[in-house]
Amino acid sequence: MGVPRPEMAEQLGEYRRKRDPRRTREPWPERVDPGTGDLFVIQEHHARRLHWDVRLERGGVLVSWAVPKGLPMSPEVTRLAVHTEDHPMEYADFEGEIPAGEYGGGRMTIWDRGRYETLHWNDHKVEVVFHGAKARGKYVFVNRHDPESERDWVLKRLDPAEPGRAETPRFLAPMAAKPGRLPTVAEDTDWAYEFAWSGQRTMLRVTGGRVTAYDESGADVTARYPELRGLGEQLGSTEALLDGEIVAFDDGRPSAEGLRHRSQADPAAAKRLKDRYPAFFLAYDLLHVDGRSCLDLPYTERRELLGGLGLTGPFWQVPQHYLGDGGAVARACHEHGLAGILAKRADSPYRPGRSTGDWLTIADPHVQRVVLGGWRPGGGRRSGTFGSLLLGVPEADALRYVGNVGVGFSGAELETLSRRLNRLSRKTSPFHEVPARQAENAHWVRPVLVGEVVYREWTSGGCLAAPRWRGLLEDAAPEDVEPD
Repeated sequence: MGVPRPEMAEQLGEYRRKRDPRRTREPWPERVDPGTGDLFVIQEHHARRLHWDVRLERGGVLVSWAVPKGLPMSPEVTRLAVHTEDHPMEYADFEGEIPAGEYGGGRMTIWDRGRYETLHWNDHKVEVVFHGAKARGKYVFVNRHDPESERDWVLKRLDPAEPGRAETPRFLAPMAAKPGRLPTVAEDTDWAYEFAWSGQRTMLRVTGGRVTAYDESGADVTARYPELRGLGEQLGSTEALLDGEIVAFDDGRPSAEGLRHRSQADPAAAKRLKDRYPAFFLAYDLLHVDGRSCLDLPYTERRELLGGLGLTGPFWQVPQHYLGDGGAVARACHEHGLAGILAKRADSPYRPGRSTGDWLTIADPHVQRVVLGGWRPGGGRRSGTFGSLLLGVPEADALRYVGNVGVGFSGAELETLSRRLNRLSRKTSPFHEVPARQAENAHWVRPVLVGEVVYREWTSGGCLAAPRWRGLLEDAAPEDVEPD
């Protein structure tokens, strides 16, 4: 099918045959508008499959191609372009919903519009220069003259890519986290926290509105998760490489069994299983977006860019991250029955395939807020400070003793905390009762200071097992403290 020359422009017969003006709001002009001769419009068309309609004014009509993956932004990329029927000039302003069941049914929006120059135009090649807001530069439509389908052309960019632009990587090995301890309260401002969902680590490459999923080894697993197709359509022309994980749910809760079934399913089984064990992609990092690498950006900047993509859908979302207050995140993790949390340095770059210590995985963290009720003298290097703190949680009009902590303090904390405790000295114990061995030589204090400890478990006697000091909470009051 050749491209019409000005004198051969048909009077929109095919356009009219395919549409019913009683059912669609698309333009229905009575005659061909001569126009100005150099208008182009590119419309994002969410039909049965997302594509972009590129339309060039020629001979009073808009000569049109449907480009399934959109305009290529670098000369290394070649895109299919399907030559379609001419459209009326009025179509250059059309946006809206074409009713389902009608030809081209779906939502259409204007992606870009402007003027273009014609460098070459015949049945075999159309070479133009776009002057738009998004579409800029020299492009060529080439007719492949495929005997199987005379409608198929290809679209190429002839200009170099914009300076600094790089194509979205096919895959990058995920950055790894090391097992570690929860950072201290004093370090909290340097860290961001996320919940660990115990899912299948997955990279999503999104280009031209299409999603390709890769597991952590780089194997293509797209067919296992048909639910994710809509994520690409939501991003439209935005190209990105996302790091995250697939989580399968059963009755609203993460399911290890469901994930096992989904991660091993062939394409046919995946379609059967998606109702029983729906798969969700949780995106928590952005490695590349619209031709720009994000690897060297700080974690917080990558998360801000990720949040700006608007990735909220029926089977995908960007889970919340928290800057600081790791104790609260750990307690929420415990309350919701999750496996653990991730701590990530707020200023850390992304290092594919490496484990740098900038990301920590903290399994089953237990954090308890406690009120300081007293202290016991230290010996040796601690002879001038304290050996351990006596801890409690409010109960009625006093404190219930829950144990003592003597590890996890920095030298500066020992000095500072000792001075504050001395200023809060009192003669009697603030606890209901304290084991005699702990009360021996104890110094009591007014119960106004609140801190956090990490611990292994609660003992049968109601005390904290193996507590470790995390830090003093300056903005917390005793009434904020409850048993974990």
